[in-house]
Formats: sequence, structure tokens, C-alpha cells
Amino acid sequence: MSGLGKFVWAAIAVAVVTHVAILYAMPRVLMGVAIGRVAQGRFNVWRPSPRVTEASRGIVRPAPDLAYSACAYDLNQGPIEIRVTPWRGYWSLSLYSDNSDNFFVMDDREARAGADISLIRLGATAPEHAPQVVESPSTRGIALIRRLAPTQNDYNDTKDVAKSDICAAIAKGAN
Repeated sequence: MSGLGKFVWAAIAVAVVTHVAILYAMPRVLMGVAIGRVAQGRFNVWRPSPRVTEASRGIVRPAPDLAYSACAYDLNQGPIEIRVTPWRGYWSLSLYSDNSDNFFVMDDREARAGADISLIRLGATAPEHAPQVVESPSTRGIALIRRLAPTQNDYNDTKDVAKSDICAAIAKGAN
């Protein structure tokens, strides 16, 4: 093989390795930034977002008729409880891993009375008497609640309802 042929094959190999590395790293890097923005230094706490306007462009392009609450979760200290208070209209809970994969979704159609889950690390032991257990493929990620709130009054009502939502560590020994 000529010197030029070896160079071409080496360049192709470097390009393939670089491409694969970027495809693997990019979602994790971007999600790391998103988790940091949501957490604001504190994990396992809901943070309601301000009402969406045409200028809103936090992490993704939000829908103006939805009220959002986000919780950056961290399972390093053990499982967490995520509770979503039911809403009179559409609502959903989505869980995202640290590489941006959406690994769990629940909404008002399947859970009229709201959601109450124990989020644990993949393969970890579930807390006793957990109502529903969900395994996270990563230690950190984002939980996102969306509630239909097309008017300012609806949005104000979602803020009151959201006060009962929980995203918190499960106390040791709690059964």
C-alpha cells in the first residue's frame, strides 16, 4: 500500500473514531448543561418555570399553553420520591436520563389521581411499600411536569397545585 493510501485509511479511521466519540459525548455534555441550569445548585426539588412567552427559550422551545415544573434529580444518596398532584386537565410526567433519553412517561389518561413513584438507580433495591418503582439508567437526570394552562388564570392555578408536588430523597428507614 502506498504512503498516500495509508494516509487516507488513517484519516478515515480518525474521522470514524471522532464521529463516534462526538455522538456519544454530545448528548451527555448538553444534558449536563441542562441539569446544571435546572438544579441551580440544588437537586431533588421542583422548580416551576415562569409563564411561557414568545421570548421563552430556556432548554427547548416550550409550548405557550403549558405550565412546566422541572426537577434535576440525583440518586447518589439513594432513591427519591416523585409525586405529581393531579390537575383538572392534561398533565404529564417525563423522566430524562443524563444522555437526554426519555425513559419514562406518565400522563393524566393513565393516572387520573396523579403520580407517585420511587425513582431508583438501575439495579438498586426498591424501597419497601413503594407505590410504583421506576429505574433510572443514570444517576442524574431531569424530571419534567407539564400541565395544560392556556390562560393566565389556569397558569396561576397550576402554581397552587404544584405546591403539593414532591421531588425529594426518600428518608432512610421510611417504609
